[in-house]
Amino acid sequence: MIKTVIRSGISFGTVLAITISWSQHKSILWAIVHGILSWIYVIYYAITR
Repeated sequence: MIKTVIRSGISFGTVLAITISWSQHKSILWAIVHGILSWIYVIYYAITR
């Protein structure tokens, strides 16, 4: 149960980071980098916006 929740959170964070990155930069390279950083980028984006 907990492993499923953790995997879902990681997957959701990655998709969210890639989506935000693509909407901001329109660059596949940045989307990959931000996807790797996932939740770090999402939190950074939320703080700076």
